[in-house]
Amino acid sequence: MLIGELIRELRKAQGWSQGRLADEVNKVCGSNISREYVSNWERSKVTPGPFYLRALSAVLDVPLAVLEDAVKRRTFLTDVAGAAIAPAVASELLTLGFSARLQSGPSTDAWEAKLATYGTDYMSMGAAEIQRRVTGELVTVQQQLDEPRLWSVASRLMTLYAKTFPGSDGAKAVHWYRMAAEAADRSGDDQARVWVRGRAAIALGYEGASLGVADVLADQAMAISDRPTLGLLNAIMGKAHAAAIRGDHDTALSLAEEGRRVFDKAGSYEQTSDYAVPWWRMNVFLSLLLARLGDEKGAVEAQEQAARELPATLPRFATHLEMHRGLMLARAGDPRAGAAHARAALDALPPEKHSLTLRLLMGEIENA
Repeated sequence: MLIGELIRELRKAQGWSQGRLADEVNKVCGSNISREYVSNWERSKVTPGPFYLRALSAVLDVPLAVLEDAVKRRTFLTDVAGAAIAPAVASELLTLGFSARLQSGPSTDAWEAKLATYGTDYMSMGAAEIQRRVTGELVTVQQQLDEPRLWSVASRLMTLYAKTFPGSDGAKAVHWYRMAAEAADRSGDDQARVWVRGRAAIALGYEGASLGVADVLADQAMAISDRPTLGLLNAIMGKAHAAAIRGDHDTALSLAEEGRRVFDKAGSYEQTSDYAVPWWRMNVFLSLLLARLGDEKGAVEAQEQAARELPATLPRFATHLEMHRGLMLARAGDPRAGAAHARAALDALPPEKHSLTLRLLMGEIENA
């Protein structure tokens, strides 16, 4: 997505006209740009310079690095190489890539099996280990993008890779989510297109990061298809969390009800995969959402529902629920007790099981 397209979609996500965006930018930086100037940005007739990129970052609630990246339009391989890979590891990755090209690499069915394994591993492994493994897979699959189904595989791997970075680090996480959406579009598979965008939206909304981007991706998913799927469910719940963080209670609750209706038709029986949303995980989404809204009764009910069915093999999610209780305490007026409760829950989880999402949640509770 080029910078003009990104500005237009972020503006629409705010519900603003071009004139309103011009006014907001003028307020931030003391300039006097017009609606026509914004139109020129969106049609890519004029590229905003560093001064206006900073203003757009502030008013559109998007990391500056995301806007800068849309201007630069880095290539896929450069992004993989930009993950601070040591020379010895880079050599191994290059070998993997060329071997895949020379030998045709794994079959599409084999890739689907790999994705299923990663979906399960993500639920219990640390972000660093997942990131290391998926980096190699991305270099390999990049050499095989000769058919639409493999673009679908790549898009889902890229989404998983994005989740190993904190959503607040827009230079990495958000950029990879956007690239994953573009890869899914190459596949022509609407289910993949919706899932990738929805998964990104719930990840960002749950983390409370880059809410403008979360809204854009959720809106795109909902526009692609209204068929009840897990991708649509993720998109709706991601948008609900973004609304809750902004203080828009009515919208958040309305979206939560819509999410419940979609879940009733699309919820999963699979219990331990990142590609699934079973009953317990839906209640984890609701637990944090309702805690953010200050609905203590609803949040506790969701926590109890989740705890009843949460697999014992997934202690990280039990930690999520305890930290939601800490957020409720903080919201109820006892921030010190809330932070202490959340910190004790996080410290009880082995460090290798920690996720970036838990760390961001800890920060939210400490700042409540």
